[in-house]
Amino acid sequence: MTTVMTREPQQIEILVSGAPRRSGAAKLMGLLGNGVVQVFLALVALFWLVPVFALFVASLRDEQANTSSGWWTIFAKPAELTVDNYASLLADSSVLHSFLNTVYIAVPATVLVIVISALAAYALSWIDFPGRDWFTLVVVGLLVMPVQVALIPVAKLFGALDMFGTIAGVVLFHVAFGLPFAIFLLRNFFTGIPRDLIEAARMDGAKEWMIFRRVILPIGKPAIASLTIFQFLWVWNDLLVALVFADADSAPLTVALRSQLRQFGSNIDLLASGAFLSMVVPLVAFLAFQRYFVQGVLAGSTK
Repeated sequence: MTTVMTREPQQIEILVSGAPRRSGAAKLMGLLGNGVVQVFLALVALFWLVPVFALFVASLRDEQANTSSGWWTIFAKPAELTVDNYASLLADSSVLHSFLNTVYIAVPATVLVIVISALAAYALSWIDFPGRDWFTLVVVGLLVMPVQVALIPVAKLFGALDMFGTIAGVVLFHVAFGLPFAIFLLRNFFTGIPRDLIEAARMDGAKEWMIFRRVILPIGKPAIASLTIFQFLWVWNDLLVALVFADADSAPLTVALRSQLRQFGSNIDLLASGAFLSMVVPLVAFLAFQRYFVQGVLAGSTK
């Protein structure tokens, strides 16, 4: 006796035929759809690159050329391009000092946020302690607090602590307002790690620090890299916090460029070279962590 005869004719036909074949028109529409998507993405990339290229060209032209004609004229007059603007910019001690201040602010603010948020996210994800859920709710609630609300109270606090106008004050403000999002992001990633992996490490005698260093950090590298890019870009491009809490000696490059714009509004050549110099460092940082950034963005989308 066989079980084939018990099946309906329609079921047998489906099992034999398999997936339906795509017609030629469907294949053609699929190819056209992919082509349209590729063209659209190419146009988006082109529109994004045109302002960047225009800024770069303006930084290589003198003031007279920038005020008399548009940047696109360099295709007919390539002799207008010069590096004198960057030489003048790098020869200015105040610009170099502000550039170093930006590094002194962005690097510690990024490193502190990454270290503290990673430890806090691991504790909120895999360590049971009293009040853990309430602490998580507090972190989520701090996400909706705007920076402008805390400017005046924190300025008074820094004034009482003699930290107003210092690099340390700017760094602490960025760390305080960067931690809620960082903890929230890393916690959501760490909770997706299989519990069996953590329990197996504990059964093998690994302490919490060993689990964090040997298990959590290697698996969470994409999320940590993505957070590093976000935090570094936010701090590097910040203007509001630096205007409030930094004085002339601790002002970053964004504040220095703003002061140049206020004093020399027609100095397009120097402003363009300074703006492009300020943009190069975040761009290099993004390209360096691009592979991990894509992995962090796509994390959790596939099983």
